[in-house]
Amino acid sequence: MKQILFHSTNNKNKKVTFKTGLLEGLASDYGLYMIDRKDVPKLSEKQIEGMKSKSYADISFDVLYPYLGSEIPGNKLKELLDDAYDEKVIPTKIQPVTGKSHIMWLSNGPTYSFKDYAARFFGRTLNYFLIVDKKRRIVFVATSGDTGGAVADALFGLDNVDVVIFYPKDSISDEQRRQMTTLKGNVYAIPVNGDFDVCQELSKKLLGDKEFAYKLFKDRERFTSANSISLGRLLPQSVYPFYAYSRVSENGEPFIASVPSGNFGDMMGTILAKEMGLPVGKILCGVNENNEFPIFLDTGKYIIKPTKVSPSYAMNVSDASNLRRLFDFYGGHLFDERDANGNVIKAGVIRKMPDLQQMIMDIFSMSVSNEQHYETMKKVFDDYGIIIENHGAVAWKTLDTFLEGNHDKLAVAYETANPGKFPEDIKKAIKRYPNTPKGIKKQATLEERTYELKSNPDIINGSKRLSQAQYKEAKEMLSQIYS
Repeated sequence: MKQILFHSTNNKNKKVTFKTGLLEGLASDYGLYMIDRKDVPKLSEKQIEGMKSKSYADISFDVLYPYLGSEIPGNKLKELLDDAYDEKVIPTKIQPVTGKSHIMWLSNGPTYSFKDYAARFFGRTLNYFLIVDKKRRIVFVATSGDTGGAVADALFGLDNVDVVIFYPKDSISDEQRRQMTTLKGNVYAIPVNGDFDVCQELSKKLLGDKEFAYKLFKDRERFTSANSISLGRLLPQSVYPFYAYSRVSENGEPFIASVPSGNFGDMMGTILAKEMGLPVGKILCGVNENNEFPIFLDTGKYIIKPTKVSPSYAMNVSDASNLRRLFDFYGGHLFDERDANGNVIKAGVIRKMPDLQQMIMDIFSMSVSNEQHYETMKKVFDDYGIIIENHGAVAWKTLDTFLEGNHDKLAVAYETANPGKFPEDIKKAIKRYPNTPKGIKKQATLEERTYELKSNPDIINGSKRLSQAQYKEAKEMLSQIYS
């Protein structure tokens, strides 16, 4: 079958296989690996219609095999996906709410977050390639909340992999933190002074530091990433909308997908699904008070501001990495200016504008205020008796605003976390606590292990940026861990 290649968003001539992109994590020029729009595989109406009777694992095979079939034998890929998406471990639920609007609950997996879906695929495919090649990898993860726990759970105990997670010290919930810090073993959780953008830049810089990898392990390729910058995280996120449509479709009517967006991997996966042939009428991209993207759609100007703290913790991102893929998909180029040492001089520079009019035709984006998070949670509970959490509230508010309260069009809002991960926020919104998931109850009693970075970030134009002191301390800490 056709070999699918992926290019760097900073150099379309640099093309790699999925395996290479997965193992590298980030291109050597700091670009993200992306598929050419013309190369996105297409599914027929018959194939999409046939998904109605299939399980999530079987739908994921239909969606992912065209990308991966030349690198992973079909029977092996089926085996990996059946294991990753065992419905006894990670059930997916679609709930009718009002009119023709639904909620897709992507929050019933091991860490009660939608990140479980991509993390479980990532972990199994990475482990498959490492076993075949007899290699080891250290996986760097920057998290604003849920990614860290999901990746930690998915990779915990694997013989060929270690996981190093950087998270903003004061910007995640206790429940999110404990999902990373209580596993121990091959999982190393490191709190960082700063926001998600600082953690993300630390992860990216380490990925590109081939000399440090060689110094530590005599292996320049030892480091990779499990963030949404990874191909292994991007591709499986194109499965959600196919599954949603298979459960709600009515006579071929296009549906609206409302996606709460932080680092934009979830939204980018939905873009790919639409390009594959899924009848998505509009993609709604709700963000919190970090409103750089809706402002870009309105003005054509991308201006990164200091990250604001919002109740949707995992979406507290002011410079979404996957915007680089989105720009690339629509014919543009967004990149970060760096010095000779790989330090970011200026983030989010537009070298070439994307097709903004086409982007606006496909995507609607709006910012949901902190106050509106709680108002939406209360309204959904009062009107429908459904408890949604902070991130799902952004998706629902965006959908309700787009439809002007009239839910007569086929629509699915993504609910990306279990309300039990944010009990205090739920209590603030609806005056009662949600049920606490069994796994979270267990982790609340376990001992934590962390390795804290004490250095402070630089402050540049009001924004927190990775400092040389932080990077130096991180390398010293890793040297101690692996000495």
